[in-house]
Amino acid sequence: MKNLFQKASSPWVRYSEYEYKKARDGYFYITPAAGAKPEVYDPLKNVERMVLDALNVGALQMNRKGEAVVREAVMEFVSRYGLLGFLTALPTTPSFMDYKAVYLPKNHFVREESMPTQDYLALFFPFEKLDIQKKGTESRWNLTGDRAMMALALTMQDAPQAVSMSFQREYAERYDWLARQFKDLAFSFYSSFLYYNDYDVLDEMTRDLYRQGMAAFGGIAPTYHIALLDRPTIIWDFHSLLLCLQMMFSFMLTDTDSTLKACKHCNKIFAASRPNAEFCSPQCKNRYNVYKSRGKE
Repeated sequence: MKNLFQKASSPWVRYSEYEYKKARDGYFYITPAAGAKPEVYDPLKNVERMVLDALNVGALQMNRKGEAVVREAVMEFVSRYGLLGFLTALPTTPSFMDYKAVYLPKNHFVREESMPTQDYLALFFPFEKLDIQKKGTESRWNLTGDRAMMALALTMQDAPQAVSMSFQREYAERYDWLARQFKDLAFSFYSSFLYYNDYDVLDEMTRDLYRQGMAAFGGIAPTYHIALLDRPTIIWDFHSLLLCLQMMFSFMLTDTDSTLKACKHCNKIFAASRPNAEFCSPQCKNRYNVYKSRGKE
């Protein structure tokens, strides 16, 4: 995995503070808080930690930990890594502003196969709209007033226009979409982990359910370009944090030396330090042994 994606264009933006806000449509969104400062960073520098954090937000839901716990965990993830970038992750191309409409493959969030660009943008700007005029394949974005936002747009000027738009203060993502995405990732992991871990004790119907669950996982592949460095080099273009997350999870899961496991005691997903590890921490191992010994008494 490291060799395959050692050259990647993956700058992302996170804000110093986020908040929950309820929109007129009745849904809660996460959006940068007023006065929050943006920061550009590279999510691939600590990608294993990011994947584990995302999986464990989903694991909380799989283990029915309660809405308040999940809301706090989703906010913690966003505060650490930024929003997922559904705006550019869902369409067939992140350069959808260059087309007359937005085209969408099958997904869990938007049912329409295509929709007018302005209608699609409205899904991610429920509080304040960006000053954008769209006519056919032509679009014009008037960005004035906020120097930080103008500087951010200039920093990302080589990326598709929609990527820069998703880093603006007005951008927001629905909480239930974020929670669903994390749950889907965790479900995919558990489907794989339990399939192989419990294979000998599973009946064929259950095995088939796990296969179907894993088959439902998928996403749009990243684009790439070739740069003439010391030799021709593939540069992968991740235009959303979600795509980066999905790809890295896929390779971590399918790696022949994969260390992803679920703790035998608390079900937390962790990267095992050795092949026979069953617990995420010595504390969980001790607690498991205590409960097990009490059960025999």
